[in-house]
Amino acid sequence: MGSDPGLRRMVLGTLLAAYRGPHPPPWAVDLVAEGLAGHALFGTNVETLSQVAVSTAALRAARSDVLVAIDEEGGDVTRLAHATGSPYPGNAALGVVDDVTSTRLVYESIGAELARVGVTVNLAPTVDVNTADDNPVIGVRSFGSDPARVAAHAAAAVAGLQAAGVSACAKHFPGHGATVTDSHLQLPTVDVPVEVLRERDLPPFGAAVAAGARAVMTAHIRVPALTGEVPATFSRAVLVDLLRGEYAFTGAVVTDALEMKGAAAVAGGVGPAAVRALAAGADLLCIGARVDAALVEEVVAEIVAGLGDGRLDRARVEEAAGRAAWLAAATARRPPAGSTPDHHLGYAAARRAVRVEGHLDGLHRPLVVQVHATSTRALERVPWGLGPHLTDVEQTRVVAAETSTESLRQLAGQRPIILVGRNLHRLPGATELVGSLAAVHQVVVVELGWPGRWRPTGARAFVATYGASHANCRAAAEVLGLTHGKSPSAR
Repeated sequence: MGSDPGLRRMVLGTLLAAYRGPHPPPWAVDLVAEGLAGHALFGTNVETLSQVAVSTAALRAARSDVLVAIDEEGGDVTRLAHATGSPYPGNAALGVVDDVTSTRLVYESIGAELARVGVTVNLAPTVDVNTADDNPVIGVRSFGSDPARVAAHAAAAVAGLQAAGVSACAKHFPGHGATVTDSHLQLPTVDVPVEVLRERDLPPFGAAVAAGARAVMTAHIRVPALTGEVPATFSRAVLVDLLRGEYAFTGAVVTDALEMKGAAAVAGGVGPAAVRALAAGADLLCIGARVDAALVEEVVAEIVAGLGDGRLDRARVEEAAGRAAWLAAATARRPPAGSTPDHHLGYAAARRAVRVEGHLDGLHRPLVVQVHATSTRALERVPWGLGPHLTDVEQTRVVAAETSTESLRQLAGQRPIILVGRNLHRLPGATELVGSLAAVHQVVVVELGWPGRWRPTGARAFVATYGASHANCRAAAEVLGLTHGKSPSAR
């Protein structure tokens, strides 16, 4: 590498790294100057919006066309608002509202906020069709289970983001919505004929490409009919034959984080995963969140070794670096006139998404019980629940499997109980607790996750918000009559 600085710069030009903390360390800035394509921001990089703007300016000072990417989907997946929850509902809520103009405006508002702080690529929207109620990684990140509806909103989201000057990245190709395992932890399999993919999973990606999405993210999932034993991220049949050939996509193919078990464990490490992804047709390699200078150098060395031992062709790496550079050049760095963040859009859309089955009469001073749920790697630890929105209402938090019906009855007395949870049907002990409590007490169930087909037996009402963002939770509290005052405005 030392004798060929051009080779090192080309290889660095295919990598999307990351760093810890609110300010980029010297190594992160130095690598940008040396040709690193860019960095992805996570919640650990965000303290305030003004601080993010200072950080991205430092990266741009090293090289003006650096890519700054982020997962800002709205809803349950937020980096800018990781400390409070997003002021926007996520895709599931927008899909329930089914107003493509609203979806476009919400995404344009998200894009305007990103552009103001110097982010150039949003690793969104998620356009997977969520057809598995037990999907642990997509769920409310999806616009729904109907391919046509998801496709319409995918196109609207892409248009909204890019109208604000931020490149959209539709994910996770060829579709993560039918999985019941988390690709952060293992390699999921979608074992269906290609014809099923064409009818169920692929239409939203076609719509996103037609809408001009500048990037598409790969999925670490195995589709035997297409990929054999390897994930889609390592499959030329998926990335070249299908995405570029059949769907005529000409933008940048971005990998999901290569540190995820669905990629790294299969390839034998992040470096070998990078080589296999490049060989398959990926252009911009997202290393992951836990990145330091040593890991970047390890990946660079492995790619150079791949060029030397025949695993990689130099023309393929040149092509990848060229597409990553195109993505950087294609992304405006300031929002066009008229694109401004508007959190009111988010709160209004969240209110429209709430669905109530049953009746909510007589909920005077109830006991609110939040049923504990863990976060996934995709969601990070973002606050959720009705607590911040309650006025003169008692709240307690419980773990379903460790809580008895009698203990909650004693705590509530004569007051009705509002049980609040995320994906209650998947939580150990939660459906049993709901059922036994509803049989002997007045209970309203509030589902902040993917409601699916499960409904609580005996409950007075079932309230579905289709997300657990700040906006979704505020909307639930308002529908239940538990809060007063106006929704928060734009920051």
